[in-house]
Amino acid sequence: METPQETKAHRKGRVPGLFWQFFKFGCYTFGGGWPIVAQIQKEYVQKREWLTEEELLDITSVGRSLPGLMIGNVSYLFGYHAAGFPGALACVAGMCIPPLLILTVVTWCYAQVKDNVYVSRAMVGVRAAVAPIIASAALGLRKAALTDRFGYVVLLLGFVLYLFFGMNCITIVLLGGLLGFLWSTWRERRKGGSFDGTP
Repeated sequence: METPQETKAHRKGRVPGLFWQFFKFGCYTFGGGWPIVAQIQKEYVQKREWLTEEELLDITSVGRSLPGLMIGNVSYLFGYHAAGFPGALACVAGMCIPPLLILTVVTWCYAQVKDNVYVSRAMVGVRAAVAPIIASAALGLRKAALTDRFGYVVLLLGFVLYLFFGMNCITIVLLGGLLGFLWSTWRERRKGGSFDGTP
């Protein structure tokens, strides 16, 4: 069993690898925050097993509900989970540097690029490719998020409130947290009864 000093040294040793991996993520992560969730799931949940589906879901939920860009929030939270504060900084820096460099180059030649028909056609393909990546991340997190019928009820409620009533995302997340708390409390009082009322 590792001592606290060995654990700290082990986590510190992860920092360069985290920076390099998130630097690579930053080079080909398009379409906002959800593709980074898919990349973390594949690399650190399935391959390296540094965290579970439930932990990734928690990180994603918190990162999505906080102010700021989801991609930066999730990178920071995951980095902190993996290697403390240095890991958080490494993940955010690694994720931000490639887009910053690319954007700098694009800005310099924006006048030549903005009306280029080939660039416009390429971006149509990039946007279409993002959709299955986002769907893959959502399906991967489904098992951890929807463990019983209550999860599906909250999912449907959140969908309806957002799509048809235009409710703010933060309000929906807070409401889901409140419902989850109330549901868990009630179930504990029922001594482990399930959502459909069976003991």
